[in-house]
Amino acid sequence: MDMKKYAAEAIGTFWLTFAGCGSAVIAAGFPQVGIGLAGVSLAFGLSVVTMAYAIGHISGCHLNPAVTVGLAAGGRFPTGQILPYVIAQVCGAIVAAELLYVIASGAPGFDVTKGFASNGYDMHSPGQYSMVVCFVTEVVMTMMFLFIIMGSTHGRAPVGFAPLAIGLALVMIHLVSIPVTNTSVNPARSTGPALFVGGWALSQLWLFWIAPLIGGALGGVIYRWLSEEPAGVVAGVKTA
Repeated sequence: MDMKKYAAEAIGTFWLTFAGCGSAVIAAGFPQVGIGLAGVSLAFGLSVVTMAYAIGHISGCHLNPAVTVGLAAGGRFPTGQILPYVIAQVCGAIVAAELLYVIASGAPGFDVTKGFASNGYDMHSPGQYSMVVCFVTEVVMTMMFLFIIMGSTHGRAPVGFAPLAIGLALVMIHLVSIPVTNTSVNPARSTGPALFVGGWALSQLWLFWIAPLIGGALGGVIYRWLSEEPAGVVAGVKTA
């Protein structure tokens, strides 16, 4: 049963990374009809909505190490399941980045060093924001993301609407922070593209692990303090 959870997390994170980063790499700047920043933001949000309905009942649909850690910090996920969930998520993101690379490299003039939807700070930030600003942005955005996840999956929240609230929150996060960091709030999503870009993307990857994990833990703890009961484990079907 647990292997099915991990497989679901890998598939879901694959979809989030491929659809979200793919929209940025392939469709955002397409001449005259590109989807732009708003379209990329919507793609990330829709990837979460669709997978939440598809696999939420199987694994809880975390798709993100920061979400897994945040839910555990908030008392809504067993700590013993953190590592296998994170491994599954990272594997899914890497496979997605590999497929995206295969597709994107089929276009004339493709250059992976131009970014490949990687996250960065200083000169590699879309708006050239400083490392400190990027760190703060990622912490705050991930904290609020977890706060919304904790609230929308709460026992007293409207039933069946959590995927919409979570997906729309991710859209809003991207609308604000793409110019700052290219938006991570998800270490797995950041790792996949960074492995193909190499160089600066790998050297700056640390920020897009540490900041989201801190933010996720803060969001989980704050919501747990605000409204502890009733709670429910966000892990899909019962573990074996």
